[in-house]
Amino acid sequence: MDIDVLGSLTVREGGASVALTAPKPRQLLAVLAMHADRTVPVPLLIEELWGGRPPRSARNTLQTYILQLRELIGRALRGAGDPYDPKRVLATEPGGYRLDTRGGTIDAHEFERRATAGYRAMAQEDFATASRRLRDALGLWQGPAFADIRAGTLLDMEIRRLDEARLCALDQRIEADLRLGRHRELVGELTVLTSRYRMHESLHRQLMIALHHSGRRGEALAAYQRLRMTLVRDLGLEPSPALRRLQQSMLAAGPEREAAEPAWGRLAHAG
Repeated sequence: MDIDVLGSLTVREGGASVALTAPKPRQLLAVLAMHADRTVPVPLLIEELWGGRPPRSARNTLQTYILQLRELIGRALRGAGDPYDPKRVLATEPGGYRLDTRGGTIDAHEFERRATAGYRAMAQEDFATASRRLRDALGLWQGPAFADIRAGTLLDMEIRRLDEARLCALDQRIEADLRLGRHRELVGELTVLTSRYRMHESLHRQLMIALHHSGRRGEALAAYQRLRMTLVRDLGLEPSPALRRLQQSMLAAGPEREAAEPAWGRLAHAG
């Protein structure tokens, strides 16, 4: 079984799609896919599907959804000529249910594997490899995680975790590209990202560096001022000391190359 969650939920058994259209059975499949190869307790499934006010028929309805899923899995197995029992793919366990991938792929796990390889290359200052590995990891994303699923408590937490992991990988991929001198190439991307994440100091620092090394010191300082205004207005906070030092180094700089050392030295991980 192959599972994709980095975008719309897609589950394939033997190459055939396990296609559900009803919202709650798809939500159930999403939770089981999120915990693939692990037992998910029935109370957690009920909480995800109905929140804190489940109907009296919740357990019976859950069992009906499980039967529907098994029927679709069985149809996919038969289509692939696979005699495997769908009751073993979606297994009943003591207290819950387990979706067995049988060694299939899960795109979220592959993303984490590739991202980890990128972080390892960053730690070794192999920026070309880090950029490539992290770009490969981010390429697995086809949209927001579980994009077409109505999320309850469990799914919402997982979506938030995956979104944060994606943002961390993106931040480090940009960092690697900056270390490779790709300043001008990054200005447009960082302009969009800082508009979306208006209080993300690391992305603003990266935009400042990219602009400054592209000969656009005034715009780099303006980016700092926009961030500062947002932080002061919304949180009552000033930018971090490291980011303030970067701004001061730019204010004091003559030719843009004079900002290179503070940008890549003590301020490399500011924000």
